[in-house]
Order: sequence, then C-alpha cells, then structure tokens
Amino acid sequence: MADIAETRVAPARHSTPGALAGLSLAMLLSSLGTSIANVALPTLSAAFAASFPAVQWVVLAYLLAITALIVSVGRLGDLVGRRLLLIAGLALFSTASLAAALAPSLALLIAARAVQGLGAAVMMALTIAFVGETVPKQRTGSAMGLLGTMSAIGTALGPSLGGVLIVALGWRSIFLVNAVLGVVAVFAAWRFLPAGMAIARGEARGRFDTLGTLLLAATLAAYAMAMTMGRGHFGGLNLALLGIAVVGTALFVVAEAKVASPLVKLALLRDPVLAPSLAMNALVSTVMMATLVVGPFFLSRALGLSETAAGAVLSIGPVVSALCGILAGRVVDRLGAAAMVIAGLAMMAAGCAALAALPGLFGVAGYAAASVLLTPGYQLFQAANNTAVMADVDSGERGVVSAMLSLSRNLGLVTGAAAMGAVFALAVGTNDIAGAAPAAVARGMGFTFAVAAGLMIAAMVIAFSGDWSKRHSA
Repeated sequence: MADIAETRVAPARHSTPGALAGLSLAMLLSSLGTSIANVALPTLSAAFAASFPAVQWVVLAYLLAITALIVSVGRLGDLVGRRLLLIAGLALFSTASLAAALAPSLALLIAARAVQGLGAAVMMALTIAFVGETVPKQRTGSAMGLLGTMSAIGTALGPSLGGVLIVALGWRSIFLVNAVLGVVAVFAAWRFLPAGMAIARGEARGRFDTLGTLLLAATLAAYAMAMTMGRGHFGGLNLALLGIAVVGTALFVVAEAKVASPLVKLALLRDPVLAPSLAMNALVSTVMMATLVVGPFFLSRALGLSETAAGAVLSIGPVVSALCGILAGRVVDRLGAAAMVIAGLAMMAAGCAALAALPGLFGVAGYAAASVLLTPGYQLFQAANNTAVMADVDSGERGVVSAMLSLSRNLGLVTGAAAMGAVFALAVGTNDIAGAAPAAVARGMGFTFAVAAGLMIAAMVIAFSGDWSKRHSA
C-alpha cells in the first residue's frame, strides 16, 4: 500500500470556532502583509538610500509571488493535503517575515518579501477551501462573510498599524509583527483544523503538473508586471510583457489539453457556475480598485482635504466593509447565494452611480454616503459568490477552485489599477493629475465611476446568463 501523506501529522483536535479563528487569522495576515508595507516605502527609501521605483519592489515582489503561484499551491493542496500545506505556508510566511525584519540590504528584503508572498499564496488559496471542511453547509455564507471581514480588517488596519509601529519601533517592527502573528496562526491551524482525506504520496507526486505550473506562473507574472510597471505610463516594456502573457496563455491552454492530470482542468473554465463567477469577481475587484486609485486624488485635489482628513474619509469604506461582512454572510445563508450575488452587484452599481454624482454635489458627505452604499454591496457579493462557487465543488478540487477565486480577485485589482487609472487620466485630460485643476479632477471622478457603474451592470448581465442563477437559487 502506498505511503499516506498525512498519517504522520498529529491529528487535529477539530473545533469549529478554533478552526475559524485559525482561518480568519490566516486571511487577516495575507491582507495585512500587503497594506502594512505600503506605508513604509518612504522610510525604506531613506533607510537604504534607494529610489522610490526600487523600494516599490518591496510591495511588488509580494504581490507578484501571490499572483503567479496561487493556483499552483491551491492544486498542490488538493494533492498532498490542505491542512499540512496550510501549516507549511503559515510557517513559511512567519519565517520570511522574520527574515524581512532582519534584512541588511534592500535586495535581501525584496527576496524575503517574495518568499513571504509564496506563504501568503498558500494562505489565500486554502482558507476558503477549508470552509467546506470546517462548518456545516447551511452556515457556509456566514463563514465566507467572516473571512471577508478579516480581509477588510487586514487591509484597513495595515496603514494605521504600520504608521504607529514605524514611529515607535522602526520599520523592522512591521515585519516582526507578522512573524509573531504567523506563529500564533501556525499553532491554531495545527491544533484545530481537520486533517481531511489522506493522500497517497506517490500518486500526488505523479499527478502534479510541473509544466503547467511554470507556464502559468510565467504568464501571470508577465501580466501583473505589464499592469503595474511604469507608474501609469504604458510603454514598450509593458506591451512586450503583455505579449508574453498572451503567448504564455496560449501555450498553457495547449499544455493543459495534453497532460493527463492538468494543473487546471479546462472543463472548469466552461463550468456554468465557476466561469461567470470568476468574471464577475474580476470586474468587482476592478471597480473596488478604482476607489483606491481615484479617491485620494479627488479628496485632496478637488475637495482640498489634508492628507489626514483624506485618509479618514478613505477609511470609511474599509471600516463599513469590516463591520458588515459577517452580517452579509448570514443574509446569504438565509436568502440564498444567487439572489444575494445579484443584490450585491445592484448595490455596487448604485454605489458607483452615487460616487459619480454625489461627491460633486455634496462634497465629503456625498463621498461618504456613496461609500456606505458601495462597500456593503461588495461584501454581500463576495460572501454570496464564494458560497455559490464552493457549494458543489468536489473535495479533491477545492484548493484549486478557491485559488482561482483569489486569482481572479488579484487580477481584477492589478487590472483596475492600470485601466481605471487610465480612464481617470483620460477624463481629467492630463497624466499630471497632481497638478490638474480641481474642476478637471471632479469631472474625472464622475466619469470614472460612471464607467464603473457600467461594469457592474455588465456583471449583473453575467449573473443572469446561462445556468448560474438556476443552479444556486437556494
């Protein structure tokens, strides 16, 4: 009989509250790992006497590692055991965080952040996959809402926590806090997560698609770099990287059609539930990124707010998102995933329309009111969409499907940063937005979110298409 991958792992003392606490901490840390580093870039530039484009790689290395590898580690979890791999990912994240805190040079810091991103990819890929093994099916929406809340808290907490730690203890402390919390998460995962189904080692090794992994990682990395490099200027390098991504996609499809056990089964991309959900997830993330790209310029340039005041207004959305995530999950459990996907998209479309009109009429109050409408819609959509997708997924594919959900969100974010930024600049009439007239910035704000509202209407059309709503109406 073949050796079994998880028979030597100490059995978990399964506890639903304990398991959810461990998964929540893993989700929080993966989000915190991104947002807490952004605020440190000026300090790192001074500490290492490096240019701003150079220190930007402290953030980009982390995001690129997640984007390029998340599907591969999700598939690996399906093959070798999700509990074992999640514990390893948390341990890697914690160790890499400590290495980043101790890094003597910028190059080593960037390398540590890339490894930290690999650990975060494991965490993001497997936390959603574990929901089906830790909570009853009728409470799936509540669990998804909790994870959405923790992601929002991590995003919102990062800048303020990072700022306090840098002032009090120096930049190294922002990585040390991740290392310490990572150790706590390892303990929680080891103690409380269910071991799941044992996997034969020899079978797992034979089924892992190495060629597909390399092709997909290179393709996704090229696309992410094409969207993020150049600081808003899409030049020859960006076009070359985009061309590599297109060729890589074609090669990946050919390779997956021929391999016996593909990294991603092409039939999944034709699934009447998963395919529309991935498309909607990407569109929603594109729109949410617009608030991060456009909002700061509008508040500071058009409304004349100070950095502190603008930061306070921008925090309204994440705070509301964190507060309503669990409630959104409970609504999904009570009213059904399909109906709540459409309701969430409708709320987001209304929120985008409000952002297009109300701030120009009522200033800060209009911006705040629109944010309060947009962000609950986002949380409702996320809880419902994740619940609908994961409801009928086979146990052996939960990792890769969960990873594809996270990947579609990441690709939406990087695409939104480039595409919605370009739409905003086009409407303002200049790439030098920092020097643009307040009226032009206000006009750009209205146009950008009118486009965003259109994207949400397109997502609603997708939600109504095919068999999606029929299969998850309850």
